[in-house]
Amino acid sequence: MDKHPEHGESQPLRVLRIADLTHDSPERPAWLIEELWADQAVGVIGGAPKCCKTYLALEIALAVASGKPCLGRFTVFEPGPVLLYAAEDSPLQVRARLAGLAQARGVDFQNLPVLIILAAQLRLDLQQDKARLANAIEKHRPRLLVLDPFVRLHRLDENSAMEVSALLADLRALQRRFGLAVLLVHHTRKANAEASGQALRGSGDLHAWGDSNLYIRRSRNRLSLTAEHRAARAPEPIALTLAGDDAPYLEVDSSAPEPQQPGLDQQVLDALMQHPASLTQYQLRCALKVRNQSLTTILRELLAKNKISRSNGGWSLQR
Repeated sequence: MDKHPEHGESQPLRVLRIADLTHDSPERPAWLIEELWADQAVGVIGGAPKCCKTYLALEIALAVASGKPCLGRFTVFEPGPVLLYAAEDSPLQVRARLAGLAQARGVDFQNLPVLIILAAQLRLDLQQDKARLANAIEKHRPRLLVLDPFVRLHRLDENSAMEVSALLADLRALQRRFGLAVLLVHHTRKANAEASGQALRGSGDLHAWGDSNLYIRRSRNRLSLTAEHRAARAPEPIALTLAGDDAPYLEVDSSAPEPQQPGLDQQVLDALMQHPASLTQYQLRCALKVRNQSLTTILRELLAKNKISRSNGGWSLQR
């Protein structure tokens, strides 16, 4: 982002023996929102169009700003201001959605510390706009920055790892400099794609970048939310429903059946997703505890669908 004195070329790198690191302040909680978003994490809400990604982003924003449990269930640790930029909705539309959501959650909307950026355009691939965003964060010190959607924030080639990774590195630098969480809303490739990081549109760097990623998927009239975390175990998939006629909001669907174990094909994809290097068939068998014949059949099917590739005796996700 904009140049910072700590990052100047004349400053030597700080190097310290690992055992000499100490906490200057009490240890921070592991979560911003328990099970859903790690403390000071960067990440993505991914899903197909019309899957309520923005409703989920606003739900998270309201929970962090108010301290109320997210989705009425998930505890918020150390709430604080939220800075929001909505590129596809007018400010009044965002206000109406948040006001309805605040009413449903019993939140005092008039004193809610959600701050909206009113710029007609915010381009994170332009130095001037990056500096303006950094200045706004420095002034308002939000706990969470929400940018919705990612596609409207740049004019880069989303399939270019070089271009996308540079933009994401700037956002990571903001996160570290100001100690905030960053949430991007982004589309998956198509409506029937798996709800996972491999389905995110564009460069795979978006998936790799996230400390906490949420994926929302619609199947007929049901919504399913899955989470993945870099440093914590993911919760079971969460069934959601869109409630409220006049002021819609998301709520956990307690009437939904218990989530079923994903099929072996998805288990294979998930296992390969967790390992940047390839895995041999023996390693996959040990990890998934399945019969070799069943695994062989699934590997052939995934290979035929161009979802995985094989080289040097190992299997990996298709890049």
